Amino acid sequence: MKKVIEKIIGVILIAIMILPYVSMAATQADLVNNKNKLKATEKQKEEVTQEKKETVKEVEKISSQISDYENQINELDAKISDLNKKIEENQNKLNEAQKNYDKQQDLLEARLVATYEAGETSYLDVILSSESITDLISNYYLVTEVATNDAELLEQIQQQKKEIEKAKADLESNKQELATSKSSKQSVTTQLQTAKNQKNQEVAKLSEEEKDLQNKIDELKAANAQINKEIEAANKKYQQQLENLNKNKPSGGNNSSSGGSASGGTSSSGFIKPVNSYVTTGMYYSSGQYHGAVDFGAGGINGAPVYAVADGVVYLTRALTTSYGNYIIIAHANGLYTLYAHGQAGSIAVSEGQTVRQGQQIMRVGSTGNSSGPHLHFEVRVSPGGYSNRVNPLNYLP
Repeated sequence: MKKVIEKIIGVILIAIMILPYVSMAATQADLVNNKNKLKATEKQKEEVTQEKKETVKEVEKISSQISDYENQINELDAKISDLNKKIEENQNKLNEAQKNYDKQQDLLEARLVATYEAGETSYLDVILSSESITDLISNYYLVTEVATNDAELLEQIQQQKKEIEKAKADLESNKQELATSKSSKQSVTTQLQTAKNQKNQEVAKLSEEEKDLQNKIDELKAANAQINKEIEAANKKYQQQLENLNKNKPSGGNNSSSGGSASGGTSSSGFIKPVNSYVTTGMYYSSGQYHGAVDFGAGGINGAPVYAVADGVVYLTRALTTSYGNYIIIAHANGLYTLYAHGQAGSIAVSEGQTVRQGQQIMRVGSTGNSSGPHLHFEVRVSPGGYSNRVNPLNYLP
């Protein structure tokens, strides 16, 4: 019995001695297992992130296709409108030519009937029936005039027939071209709808945050289609004013006449910062979506003054409830354009056509339009100032 107890005590002692090692081994196994899970999760996250980036790229690609299709449809609509006008014009020409032809034909038929009813009397009979030299000359002149008129009448009829044939040919050609254009439009419209469906499928794969970003981008693209047209008009309207600004520019470069300015000095491009803050979003969102601008945002930025980064002419001021919200576009003498967006409602302090100086306050930071919080959306564009001409503002700011 004593030996049995000693064996039991020995087993217990051995178990007590090896228990920490067993526990440690289990812990290490769990640690390794967790590390493997972490690696697998991180790999999966990278795959998902990469997949989202590919999805974003696909959405942007399809968006570009949609824009191309819409431009093609606009061009085809214009072409169809022109063809309809040509068809109407050619139809009118054809009707007029047919009317003249019928009139000349009736006149010729009347002449032929009159000649038939007069019997077999020829031009020679008329001349030989003359009783005197005076009568002969008179009759000869009359016969000549009649013969000339007959020839002219026949020639006019032939010319009218040619015009009718040409008008018919032009009309037929226009109708065929119109049918081709309508068919092309139908084809492009189908492609457009297919592209939109593909885009909707791709967007459905994105997270809610990325969908929101995509909606903002789509909204901006739509708004910029109109803005591009307005910039083209402003380029023509204020070109001379901009040239005068360049001529009258002080030799020392841009100078502030308003007394206000943002901190950070002046860059080699002659720009100052548009607001006393720092950049929170660059040319690309964290999702990989192209932003095409920089955002200035920080605590307490709401209501902060926004300054013109350089001397220029105000091209556009708008107060929208979508996309850019309250925004301003300024053209500068160096061929650059700057856009300031999401300003506070009612804070725009300049007007279109106004010359502004570097450091002059133009509005205040807000969150109007498609914005999730107070910040300044700032763009730099090169000539001619369209949406596709955006460049990285950080290359121009101090």
